[in-house]
Order: sequence, then structure tokens, then C-alpha cells
Amino acid sequence: MRKIGVALAILALWIQPACASAVRTQSGLVEGNPSGDLVVYKGIPFAAPPVGALRWRPPGPPAAWRGVRKADAFAPACMQTGVSMPGETPPKTSEDCLYLNVWAPARGASHPVMVWIYGGGFSNGSAAMPLYWGDELARKGIIVVTFGYRLGPFGFLALPELTKESPFHSSGNYGLMDQVAALQWVHDNIAAFGGDPARVTIAGQSAGAASVSILMASPLAKGLFRGAIAESGGMFEPLQLAPGYTLANAEHDGEAFEKEVGATSLAQLRALPADALLKPSGSFHPVLEPHAMPLSPYDAFAAGKQNDAAILIGSNANEAGSLIPDIANVKASTFESDIAKAWGPLPPPLFSAYPHASDVEARQSRLDFERDLRFAWDMWAWARLESATGSSPVYYYNFAHVPPFPKGSLYQDWGASHYAELFYVFDHLGQEPWAWTDGDRELAATMSDYWTTFVKTGDPNGNNDPLWPRFDQSGLVLHLDETVTADGVANLKTLGVFDAVYGAVRGAPLPERKAKGETP
Repeated sequence: MRKIGVALAILALWIQPACASAVRTQSGLVEGNPSGDLVVYKGIPFAAPPVGALRWRPPGPPAAWRGVRKADAFAPACMQTGVSMPGETPPKTSEDCLYLNVWAPARGASHPVMVWIYGGGFSNGSAAMPLYWGDELARKGIIVVTFGYRLGPFGFLALPELTKESPFHSSGNYGLMDQVAALQWVHDNIAAFGGDPARVTIAGQSAGAASVSILMASPLAKGLFRGAIAESGGMFEPLQLAPGYTLANAEHDGEAFEKEVGATSLAQLRALPADALLKPSGSFHPVLEPHAMPLSPYDAFAAGKQNDAAILIGSNANEAGSLIPDIANVKASTFESDIAKAWGPLPPPLFSAYPHASDVEARQSRLDFERDLRFAWDMWAWARLESATGSSPVYYYNFAHVPPFPKGSLYQDWGASHYAELFYVFDHLGQEPWAWTDGDRELAATMSDYWTTFVKTGDPNGNNDPLWPRFDQSGLVLHLDETVTADGVANLKTLGVFDAVYGAVRGAPLPERKAKGETP
């Protein structure tokens, strides 16, 4: 009898999960780390490693495993050089990087889910960056998921050979397809972690926010989310001013890249070590192509063909403060030529809207110009388009609060810059040893409440004050500062100039590359 009892005990251990935090995904059991009232799962594969013959192919399913997989360490970030934010520690990288992380309440089920998409200009970023950890937001009753997606040439190389081998007759958007694969994984697996697959909100900042705008336009993402949060990023400018986003022109740029790395065929490109593909210069980004992005976000929204969802979007008052390190060297005499050097030829009315008679004026106008060009106009256009053609509510914000950046630091003159709102959204003031005030802490509590309430209900209003009015009904914007108020759109005069210029050029034919490798 004793032997039978021992055998039964062993059998019981064998058929049960290793611990209470082990959950079953479609690929196998994963065991997370209990952390107080949360369970954190790190480094769960959501797709096959995109290496070797799978480089520059759509993501495939992850391999199944036996036993319990420990999900206790972040996976490396996708291949990149540099960092996505000034002052950030460069992450460990690998081409094998399609993994995700989950912060989940330890108890309960049917929690709403926020899937975070990191920024970094489609060239940098990490799902493991401490600023993006979902611990504080998960304690407010949601599940937070972060994931890696291919970057730079690994994620966005277009090439005639790649287009030819593709069953979709397209190339370039492998990083976007990674994002869709992560969302599909969440849809198929998040219930095992206590999440509700019917209440998923996609969210991102900068290139992550631009990704949100693309996912709302992509047929591949249809049905995978019901809400969208976008902070300082969208893709709504006329393609006439960004011709590199068309497939034909991106393919020409891809051929120039192939030549620069010394390859003469796709097979040779796939055989090169990953580091060799990071050495050339050039930018890589999403491409307008038939499979993942058949319509630009502007065209999709204008035609009412977007994946309709409640949206919470906005930008910051001094976006460019962290993006123009040599602002002190801006001169009135070279104001227009410097902008043309950075952005190519632009219509003259855009320059005249920003006074630059003196060096002091020129410095402020350069900051204002880049804020509007890169972020503010996109968010204003997005809010108006969804209000006009969508059936879901729009909540629009302007973040104007200046964090207590230390004097003498890299950040001292940034103001309410690009990235600045993230400390408050994720309620992670404690990650920096700065002189945070009670006002900072109150704003972080308010903003994280707005964001998590929106994830739960599609409406940021709940127990938090003040009321955030719907932009689609009122035209009002929530201005986030030490005092939170609702008012009109910030910088409306200069945004209107961009609007008029963009409207005028949108009907012009798209320019094409005249020679392989020519840049816009």
C-alpha cells in the first residue's frame, strides 16, 4: 500500500502545473514570477525566431514545448544600434527577439488588456525598458503586455526579390506583421492569464503610436482590439511629402542598401551576420503595400475604412525639446535652409507661419515647427478624421507639464518634451531620483487612472476628476498640467497652416525615385 501511495503522489505531481502561477498557452505551459498582488511573465515566445531562412518573412507560430517553461527573464531586444531615448542604457540585442511580457493581477479573471508598442523611430526600442513595465497599471486592474518587433532593416526592408517571393506581392512590413502576430497571440492566449480577449486596447508612443494608426488601418488587425491609445505619433501626412513610403520607392532604397552591404542577391543578404546589416546608413519604416498596409492611415480614415475603435490620443507642448540637441545653435539666417536640409524641400507657407527674424525667435520657432510637423498636426488630423467617419468616441489631450528634470542634466531644458508624459502614464516617478513634487505625484495618479479606466471601458472618465470631454462632441482637449483643464486645441493657428498646405499638396501625383537609392 505504501508503494501505491507513493506512486499516486508522484502521478499527482506530474499531472499538475509546477506552481499556481503556471498557465497553459497554445504552445505549452509557462510559469511566471509572483510579485505581491501580481504575477509577471517575461520572455514568452509569440512567434518563431525570424533567423536564417525566416529573415524577412512573415512571423510564423512559435514551436511547442514540453514541461513548464520558466518565464522569469526578459528576452533580448530586437537588433538595433543606439537607444530609443536619450540617456537610456543600450539593451542587449538579438535577431531572435519575438517574445512578450505580461503583468497580470494575481486574482480574478476577465481583466481588460493593454498591449503596449514601444517607440524609437522603427529603429530602436525594447519591450523590457523599465519605464514600460506594467506593474503599477496592473495594480489598477488591467493586464499589461509588452512585446518585441523587428526594427530597422530587419523589420522594414523592401526589395524587389522579397516582393517577388511573397505570396502577397509585397515586402517591407515585417515589423508590422510582428505586431499583428503579438495581438493574435493575445487574442488566443490571454484568457489563460486572467485577461479578456474581447477587451484589448492597443497603445503606444512615438513610432508605437504611429503603429497604432497603421493597425487601425490594417486589414490584418481587424477584430484584434477594441480601443486605441496613441501618444505623440501618427502617420497622416501626405505621401507626396514622404515618397519613400511607397513600395516602389522603398524597393529602390532597399536595392541601395543591398549594394552598400556588398550583397548581390537575397540569398547573400540572408547569409550575412546580423551585425553586418546594421552598419549602413539610411532609414527604414513602414511601407504602403498590398498586405499589411494597403491604405495609408489618412486614406483609410478618410474613407471610413479604419478598424473603428475608441481612441485616446494627444501630444506634448514641447515635443522637440528632447529631439534637437543643438537648438542653441539655431540661427535666424539659416532657419529655412536648416529645416530644408533636415526635411527636404517644403512649401514656403510653412516657414512664414513661424517667425524667425532674430536668433531667439528662430530657436523657439524651430521647436514649434518640429512639434507641429512631427506630432501635433498628426494627432489633430487623427482626432478629426475619427470624429468625422468613425462611430467611436475620441478623447484628445495636450500634455504641458514640465517634469523636475535636474539642472545640469541632459534633460534640463527639455520642458514638456517628447517622452515626458510616459513617467506619468505608467506612474513610474519612482524610477528616477528627481525632485518630484506632490503635484507630480497627483498628476501621475490622475493620468494613470484616465488611461486604465479607458482600457477598462473605452471612456477615461470614472472616479477621476475632472471630466474629460469627448472631442468628437465638444471639440475640447484635456490639458494635462499640474492643473488639469478642458479647453480648445493648442497651437491652432500654426496647425491650420499645416492643414491648408497638406490639403493643397495631397492631390498632386506621387513622386518616384529617378535612380536607385535616391533619397526623398
